[in-house]
Amino acid sequence: MERKATGSYPVQPTARLILSKIQEASDCFNIVSLHRDIAACEGLFARDQIIDVAILGQFKAGKSSFINSLIGQDILPVGVVPVTTVITRLHYDQEPKAIITGFDGTRTEAAIDEVEQFISEERNPANEKNIETVDIGLPVLSRYPGLRLVDTPGLGSVFRHNTETSLEWLPEVGAAIVAVSADRPLSENDINLLRELARYTPKIILLLTKADLLSPSQQKEVIRFFRNTLQREINQALPVYPYSIKSNTGSLKSRIDTVLVSLSAHRDTEFVNILRHKTASLAKSCLAYLAIALKTAEKADTDRESLKKLILTEKLNYDLIRSELFAVTRENMLRTRPAIAARLDAGRAGFTRGLIGRLRKEMPTWKGNLWQLTRRYEEWLEENLTRELNQLSKEEHRHFFGTLNKTYLSTSRSLDLFRNLLDRNIETLLGIKLSPAEWDIRVPEPAHPDVAFTKVFDFHFDLLWFLIPMTVFRGVFERHFLKKVPGIARMHLSRLAYQWEVRINRTIEEIRDQALKYVQEELATIDALLSQAAGKSDEIRKTMGELRDRLQELGA
Repeated sequence: MERKATGSYPVQPTARLILSKIQEASDCFNIVSLHRDIAACEGLFARDQIIDVAILGQFKAGKSSFINSLIGQDILPVGVVPVTTVITRLHYDQEPKAIITGFDGTRTEAAIDEVEQFISEERNPANEKNIETVDIGLPVLSRYPGLRLVDTPGLGSVFRHNTETSLEWLPEVGAAIVAVSADRPLSENDINLLRELARYTPKIILLLTKADLLSPSQQKEVIRFFRNTLQREINQALPVYPYSIKSNTGSLKSRIDTVLVSLSAHRDTEFVNILRHKTASLAKSCLAYLAIALKTAEKADTDRESLKKLILTEKLNYDLIRSELFAVTRENMLRTRPAIAARLDAGRAGFTRGLIGRLRKEMPTWKGNLWQLTRRYEEWLEENLTRELNQLSKEEHRHFFGTLNKTYLSTSRSLDLFRNLLDRNIETLLGIKLSPAEWDIRVPEPAHPDVAFTKVFDFHFDLLWFLIPMTVFRGVFERHFLKKVPGIARMHLSRLAYQWEVRINRTIEEIRDQALKYVQEELATIDALLSQAAGKSDEIRKTMGELRDRLQELGA
C-alpha cells in the first residue's frame, strides 16, 4: 500500500505555505494566468506519493515500443501510424488487471488483452469512447514500486486526443522520459517541450530511440549534438540514453532500468524534490507578476495611467485582436466546404464505380415483383452507402482538416505576437521579465458525422406492380437503378461534405473563442496589476518578502 503524502517531510509545510500565499496573491490581484498551475500543485498534495514517469515525445518516436520492451510484454499497441489515443498508466500489482476510467467517472475492470480496444486509435478513434485513463497493473513491474509509467499519445498534431492530451498532462509529470527518434533527432518542438518540462520536474531523461539506425560512432556524435544543443537552448545538461528494441537491447535496457530502480528506491526523497521544484517554479512566476504590481504601486496616479497606456498599446487592444481573429477564422471557414468537396470529388468516380460494380453483381440474385425489387434496391443503397460513406469518412477525414490546421497555426502565431509584445513592453518599461508564454488551447477533433441514408426518389408506379410483367421489363428497371447510382452518390457525398463542414467550422470557432479567452485573461491580469496596486506597496512588499523567505527555506 502506498504511503500518503502526510506532510511528514519538512519541505511540505513550507510548500503548502508558499502555495497558500500564491493563491492569496492570485485572488487579490486577479492573476488568472497562474490558476492552472496552482490547481496542479494542489493536486500533488492530495494524492499518494507515487511518482508518474511520463513517456513523452513526437508521435512515432517509439514511446509505446520502448515501454513494451522495458516490461518484456507487448501490452501497448504499436504500428506504422499513430496508435495511442488515451493516457495509459502502468504500475506494479500482484495480479495483472486493467482499470478503465471514463470522463464521467465510471470505473470498470478489464483483462489485459482487452485494453487495446480502449487505448488504440484504430479501436477507439479520436477517443470516441470517452476514456480518461487506462491503469494497468502488472507483476513484472515489481522492480519499480511507487512508480507509474505513463504512456502518452504522441505530440505533433493539434488534436486533443493526442497532442493536447499529452500537453495537458505536463503539470502532473513527476519525472519525464522524452523519446526522440534517431531518424529525426531533436526538433524545435522537442526543445520547446523540454523547456516547458523544466518548469514542472527536475528529473528529465532524453531517450534516443531507434538507435540501431546509427553506428556506435554516429550515436556518440548525436548524443554530443544533443548535449551541446540543450546546453545552448535551455541551459541545462540532461542525461541522454540510446535505446533500441532491435539490437543490443539488453545492455541499453539495463541502463534505463538502473535509473528507474534508483528513482523507485529513493521515491520519498525524489517526491519531495519534485514538489519543491513545482512549488518554486510557481512562486517565481508569481513574484514576477507581483513585481509589476509593486513597480506601478510606487508611481503616482498620472504616472500609472501613462505607464498603462505604454504597456497596453493599441496593438494589444482586445477589440483589435478580436477583429483580427474573427477575420482569420471567417476566411478559413469559408474555405472549408470547397476544400472538402474538392477532396471528395476527386474520389467520386472511383466511389461510384465501386457501388455500380457491387450492384451489378448482386442485383441479378434479387427475386420478386417490382415493388419487392424496389424495396430491396433501397435497402441495398442504405446498407452500402452507410457503410461506404463511413469508411470513406474514416479514411479521408484527416485530409479535411486543412482549414482547421491553418486556423490553429494562425491563432498560435497571433498569440505568440500578442504575448511577445506584451512581455517586451513590460521588460522595456519596468525591467521585469515574465515567465515564458503558455496557453491552453484545446482542440477536440471534430466528431464523425452520423451518415444516414435518405430516400432520394419514390417509384409511385411500383404500386402497380401487379400490372407489370417482370419477365419483360426487369432489365429496364435494373438499368434504371444503375443509372440512378451516380446521382445518388453525388448527393450523399455532398451531404457528407456539408456535415464535415459544420463540425470543422464549429471547432474553428472553438479555437477562436479559446484564444480570445486567453487574451482577455492575460490583459485582465496585467490591467489589474497596473490598476489595482495603488496604495498597496507595503502589502505587495510583504507578500513578496514572505515568498522569498519561504523559497529560501525550501532551498530553491
